[in-house]
Amino acid sequence: MWIYEKKLQYPVRVSKCDVRMARYLMEQYGGADGELAAALRYMNQRYAIPDKVIGVLTDISTEEFSHLEMIATMIYKLTKDASVQELEAAGLGPNYAQRDHALFYQNSAGVPFTATYIQAKGDPLADLYEDIAAEEKARATYQWLIDMTDDVDLQDGLKFLREREIVHALRFKESVQILIDERGKKKVF
Repeated sequence: MWIYEKKLQYPVRVSKCDVRMARYLMEQYGGADGELAAALRYMNQRYAIPDKVIGVLTDISTEEFSHLEMIATMIYKLTKDASVQELEAAGLGPNYAQRDHALFYQNSAGVPFTATYIQAKGDPLADLYEDIAAEEKARATYQWLIDMTDDVDLQDGLKFLREREIVHALRFKESVQILIDERGKKKVF
């Protein structure tokens, strides 16, 4: 069970309307390596993982949902004052025609979110290595997004998210080591 605190994990600020950046941020909203895919992946994988590391998947999954909320807030703030012409110029005309300014789980190219993004093998080590890779891909995407904007306020929030991806990858690496060490112990029945 979660307790929802009505504030973002980290403050989200933007200094200007930037529909182009909003479109790029949609990659982290509904893309294959985005926050929704990560949250659902880890929440799903936790059911086939040893008790020694189940809490790591639960904790990180929950945090990924808070990151999803931050990305949605960034997108909203970047587009809230945009005209229809600005949305069209940035390639968001089809989204506007279907949903006005509402968000939809899709990547930056407009491809809808799909459950095929959620990887789960059922083997704890295979899943954790997949999770490490997912976190590293998200880290790289955040760095590229940071490089694509001159908005220092937006960069600040993106840098926070990038650093959290690094922490998540480290936590998953620690979990791998715990399972490897446990596997090497002699079992006495």
